[in-house]
Amino acid sequence: MTAKISYADVEVGTELPAQTFPVTRATLVQYAGASGDFNPIHWNEKFAKEVGLPDVIGHGMFTMAEAIRVVTDWVGDPGAVVEYGVRFTKPVVVPNDEQGATIEVSGKVAVKLDDHDRTVRVDLTATSAGQKVLGMSRAVVRLA
Repeated sequence: MTAKISYADVEVGTELPAQTFPVTRATLVQYAGASGDFNPIHWNEKFAKEVGLPDVIGHGMFTMAEAIRVVTDWVGDPGAVVEYGVRFTKPVVVPNDEQGATIEVSGKVAVKLDDHDRTVRVDLTATSAGQKVLGMSRAVVRLA
């Protein structure tokens, strides 16, 4: 599979379709099972509060993975992501109710990096409950 987005058709400032990802306690249990990260801050409310957190929080790597989905869905090929990095700025607090939390992610092409390699840098913004949860969230993507 190759990227579906053409480098020639993309301009600096091109906005990627924003997405909202739901996160519930069940989501966290499923992610813990898949990742092997069973830290009690991700499932035990009492423990999370005892260590100073407001409640159970989502896994940082889960939040990071949800954010990059905006890029992989846009480009059409996860293999087109050449580089990806973030800084964790705030946790995603996941209450024990039917709604849980949401992670809202938007992105835009910040710069065209290399005409020969057809790479662009996409800057992402990820928030939850009105707070930025990822900082310096950037992906280098090779386009068609």
